[in-house]
Amino acid sequence: MSDDAVSPEEVRHVADLARVDLDDDEVDRFAGQFADILEYFETLDEVPEVDREADLANVMRPDEERPSLDSEEALRNAPETEDGYFKGPNVS
Repeated sequence: MSDDAVSPEEVRHVADLARVDLDDDEVDRFAGQFADILEYFETLDEVPEVDREADLANVMRPDEERPSLDSEEALRNAPETEDGYFKGPNVS
């Protein structure tokens, strides 16, 4: 774990921003995980830069109109459909 440990207050602050309630055990666990993540980023900072070409070329192909599935074909393997649309789970 990094020398710059993440404090429980910092974890609670991030949890408040994300509107997530954490108990004390979760705060301690996330503090360790956050510190590990920050250590990984510090390791990435040590990776040497490589030379890259200054000029970049657009490698995107132009859009082409192609035949597509009709609605019935597209919905054939859907687990659930409703009124000609894919039906997904309710999200609260």
